[in-house]
Amino acid sequence: MNKEVSVLSVNISEKKGTIKKPVESIELSSIGVEGDAHSGNWHRQVSLLAKESIDKFSEEAKRKINFGEFAENITTEGILLHHTAPLDRFAFGDLELEVTQIGKKCHGDNCSIFREVGNCVMPKEGIFCRVIKNGALKAGDTLTYYPRVIKTMIITLSDRASRGEYADKSGPLAEKLCQDFYKSRNRHYRIEKHIIPDQEEELSKLLDKAKSKDFDIVFTTGGTGIGPKDITPEVVQKHISKEIPGIMELIRVKYGMEKPNALVSRGIAGVMDKTLIYAMPGSPKAVNEYCSEIFKTIEHSLYMLNELDLH
Repeated sequence: MNKEVSVLSVNISEKKGTIKKPVESIELSSIGVEGDAHSGNWHRQVSLLAKESIDKFSEEAKRKINFGEFAENITTEGILLHHTAPLDRFAFGDLELEVTQIGKKCHGDNCSIFREVGNCVMPKEGIFCRVIKNGALKAGDTLTYYPRVIKTMIITLSDRASRGEYADKSGPLAEKLCQDFYKSRNRHYRIEKHIIPDQEEELSKLLDKAKSKDFDIVFTTGGTGIGPKDITPEVVQKHISKEIPGIMELIRVKYGMEKPNALVSRGIAGVMDKTLIYAMPGSPKAVNEYCSEIFKTIEHSLYMLNELDLH
C-alpha cells in the first residue's frame, strides 16, 4: 500500500504567480517552505506536482517544461499525485506532509505558464500539503507515501440475528454502501463488522473500542425505534461529546413526509472524540435511505475533525 516517490527537484519563488526556481534544498516548518511566497498559516503550504503530469502537458505545449515552471515546490516521480486524497501523508526522515487539497482554481492571466500556453496542469493535477513535522528536503530524496485508511466499524443490533436465527441484511448492505462510496472517492479503507444482541454493555464495549482504536466512522443499525429493547440512541448519547442533529432531522422529515412511520425513528449522529457515529434503523431500506444522505457530509465532517478547513 505504501509507495516510494522520488524527489526530482525542490523549488522556491519569492512572489506568487511566478515560476519557482530549483534550489539545492528546502526547509519545511509549521508555515510551509521557508522563504517561499506561498508559505503561511493555511492549508496550502506546500505544492507538489508529478513529472508524469508535467510530461503529459509538455507534449501538449510542444516544448520542454522545466521543474518549477508550474510553481510547484516539490517535483516528484513515481505516482500520479492527483490520485491521492486529503489526509494522505508523505514522509522522509522526520519530515511529514499531509495532503490537504487536490488541484486548485486556475489563476488564468496571473499565471506565467497560462499566459504563454493558454493552459495549466497545476489546477487539475497538482496537490497541496501542510507540514505536520518539520524537516528538510532536496532533489534525490525519497518520500514514502502513506494513504489514509478510513477505518469503519459497522454494528448490527439484533437479538435474533446475533443468535443466528436469521441472516443480518442491514449490516452487509451498510458495508457495501461504504465500499462503493470509498472507492468512488479513491479512498483506502478497512471495515470491521459486528452483530450483537440489543444490550447496552455489548454496544458500549464496541463504542469504547472504536474510540480507543481511532476508528474514523461507526455505523449502527437497529434499536432506534420505541420498543422495549430499542436502546441504541440512549447508549450512543452517553458516548458522544457533540451531537450532529441536522443529518437525522433532515432524514426524518424527508422520508417522513411520504411515510409517517419514518418519524418514529430515533436515529442519532454525533462525534466521539475524532470518531463519527451514525445510529440508523435496522431495515435495509432505511439503511439505504440514511446512507444516501449521510455520505453527502462524511468527507467534510472528517476534514473538520482533523482541523482541515476546506470550505
